Amino acid sequence: MALTDDQIAELDRTREQLRDEHMRPISARPASSARGLHHTALISSDVEQTVRFYQDLLEFPLVDMFENRDYRGSTHFFFDIGNGNTIAFFDLPGLGLDPYQEVLGGLHHIAISVEPERWQHLKAKLDDAGVDYLLESEVSIYFEDPDGARVELIADPLGEMYGTRLL
Repeated sequence: MALTDDQIAELDRTREQLRDEHMRPISARPASSARGLHHTALISSDVEQTVRFYQDLLEFPLVDMFENRDYRGSTHFFFDIGNGNTIAFFDLPGLGLDPYQEVLGGLHHIAISVEPERWQHLKAKLDDAGVDYLLESEVSIYFEDPDGARVELIADPLGEMYGTRLL
């Protein structure tokens, strides 16, 4: 169900109120208590398919693979996405999980920053592989991985969004 113009206007006012109340200028922000995102963990229906997609197509090196300590027979594996960060996956064989879907509290997408030249290179590889994607603002490509999770490759530097400094 689409929102009405009045509902959108109210949401815009609420967003601006929240920004004014909670967001500090860069010069007044304290340092974060976090060091960074250690890893994001997603579910894989097929380990080899996931490795081929993330390592072979997207060129994120596979850096570790071991049995999941929480579920015997499950594989936990990691890809290097640069800057000391990883994206991880679990396969959960035998659980009969439903396909990926967006739900409240679930994953919307994962955005990974790549250098502009690498972005062009990976865009060409997605084209060659026949992967459907949405091109946004000439710096972002949105597409789905083999299990339906949405991935964004963004040519903006870390800490920047469409030319606006965030950090």
